[in-house]
Amino acid sequence: MQRYFVAKEQMNDHMVLIHGEDVKHITRVMRMTEGDQIICSNNFDRVCLCEIDRFEDDQVVALIVEDLPSKSELPVNITIAQALPKGDKLDYVIQKGTELGAAQFIPVQGERSIVKWDGKKEGKRIERLSKIAKEAAEQSHRSRIPAIESLHTLEKLIERKNEFDHLLFAYEEEGKTGNHKQLADVFAKAESGESLLFVIGPEGGFSEAEAVKLGEAGFTPTSLGPRILRAETAPMYILSAVSYYFELER
Repeated sequence: MQRYFVAKEQMNDHMVLIHGEDVKHITRVMRMTEGDQIICSNNFDRVCLCEIDRFEDDQVVALIVEDLPSKSELPVNITIAQALPKGDKLDYVIQKGTELGAAQFIPVQGERSIVKWDGKKEGKRIERLSKIAKEAAEQSHRSRIPAIESLHTLEKLIERKNEFDHLLFAYEEEGKTGNHKQLADVFAKAESGESLLFVIGPEGGFSEAEAVKLGEAGFTPTSLGPRILRAETAPMYILSAVSYYFELER
C-alpha cells in the first residue's frame, strides 16, 4: 500500500491533508479515486491507515480509518557522517542507508574528499538528497524520513559530539591490528533509544591527522572486518550489523 509523509499539522484526530508533489503522485501517477486506501505518517510518532475522501484544487483529503503500529525504525538512532565521495555515490548512501534504517545523514568535507561542494549550490544538493531520502523512506515503509544535515567540516562535526551517546569512526588501520571486535563491543554497551554517530571517510579513508583528531575527541576507531570496503559500502555494513544485533539476534 502506498505510503505518504505529511507534516504534523496536516494530521489531526480524524483527517489528513496531503499537499505538494504527493497530490500529483496520488492523482496522476497512482490514479487513485475516492475510497482508495493509503498509509500516512506524520514523520514523528503516528502512522495511520487512511481512506481518500475527496480531491480539492491543491490537496487530497483523507479520513483516518485506524492507527497502525510501527516497528520499522531501528531500536537505536544511527547517524551516518559520510565524507563526500566521488560522483553520485552519496545518492546511493542516502537511498540505501534510508532503507536500512539510518536516522540522520551528515555530509562531511574530508581531507581526502575529491569532491568539493559549491556553497551556492549546497541548498539544492541538500534538497535533492532529502527527496531521495523521502522516496526511499516511503518505499521501505519507514515511519520517519532521515534528516539530511548541511555540509560539515570535521571540526564542526566534533563540536557536536555531545549530542550522541556513542562515537565511532571507520579506520582501516585499526583492522591491521587483527582486532575486529570494536563494533560488537560498542553495540554491547548501547541501549535501545540511544544514539550512535558513525563517521566514514571518502575514497582513501581518513588521513592520519584526521584520525588523531577524532581519537582525541573520544571517537572509537573501528575496523569493519578484514576486508577493505568502499566508502559507499561501509555505511551499509554498519547499518546491517546494527539491524542484526539489535533486531534479529535479540
